[in-house]
Amino acid sequence: MLKPYLYKNHVEAGCDEAGRGCLAGPVFAAAVILPRNYKNETLNDSKKLSEKKRLLLRDEIIKSAIAWNVASIDNNEIDEINILRASIKAMHLALAGLARQPDFILVDGNRFFPYRTVKYKTIIRGDGIYMSIAAASVLAKTFRDEFMEKIHSGFPEYGWKNNKGYPTRDHRNAIVKHGISPWHRKSFSLTDTQMTFEFS
Repeated sequence: MLKPYLYKNHVEAGCDEAGRGCLAGPVFAAAVILPRNYKNETLNDSKKLSEKKRLLLRDEIIKSAIAWNVASIDNNEIDEINILRASIKAMHLALAGLARQPDFILVDGNRFFPYRTVKYKTIIRGDGIYMSIAAASVLAKTFRDEFMEKIHSGFPEYGWKNNKGYPTRDHRNAIVKHGISPWHRKSFSLTDTQMTFEFS
């Protein structure tokens, strides 16, 4: 089972993002504050869980959390400010929307910008170490997947229902064949020969 907290006497929020490496769609981030005595044997890095388990865990996390929130930054802003800044901005928005503010933040990864005056710690692969980060990972992933499935109906040729916007071979081939959609990140290398034309 993952660790329940880093510091026993702090109100800790775990933060993680989903969709950072995608070619299309927003980047999502979540912030979660779990009860001190929270236990869950199944909770883990969302990438290590099946879709069915992620959805079941999402319901459990939402039900059990002291506070939770999910936020996103769209592809146009990602192009304007870059994916790192967009990911961290989404985390800040998720934190700002919590019903209760934390006094310490656990962040998955190795980069973060200060959020207000709250102390924080970045933890590489933290979503496989701390429950609150894993919970944030599950929320960010499931909410983003649902978003990509929703917009898939408008652009089924890219297969977002299956690839969720990630750079699969089929997704890249579809970009070569059809051009890019309004949801694609133009600042990313969308194909091996960077696309410069837009969907029409």
